[in-house]
Amino acid sequence: MESAQFILLGLVVGVLSGLMGVGGAVFIVPALVYIFGWQQHMAQGTTLAMLIPPIGILAAWRYYTAGHVDIRVALLMCAGFFVGGYFGGLFANQLPGETLRKIFGIALLAISIKMIFGK
Repeated sequence: MESAQFILLGLVVGVLSGLMGVGGAVFIVPALVYIFGWQQHMAQGTTLAMLIPPIGILAAWRYYTAGHVDIRVALLMCAGFFVGGYFGGLFANQLPGETLRKIFGIALLAISIKMIFGK
């Protein structure tokens, strides 16, 4: 039964990510922590591992075929993200779970406020 729940979570988050252009972590991490009772580190690490293959191969392809992808910029950001992800993971594993959860929540809140009230 739990396998079906994880597949359903992936399906729902895949639709939301493709619809809104956001990484699945925005939805997956809170779901793993609050619905499945996982620790923050395990939720974030598992989410990162989950996102490697499908992070948007099909969704990005749909955007690309519609003319909405700048390959040069995507590759430049990818290079920075590749290195930054290593150091972010290194740093995150040094933090207590509670601190990591709060940082994640504050980041989501700040982004949400900017998206709602920003220009």
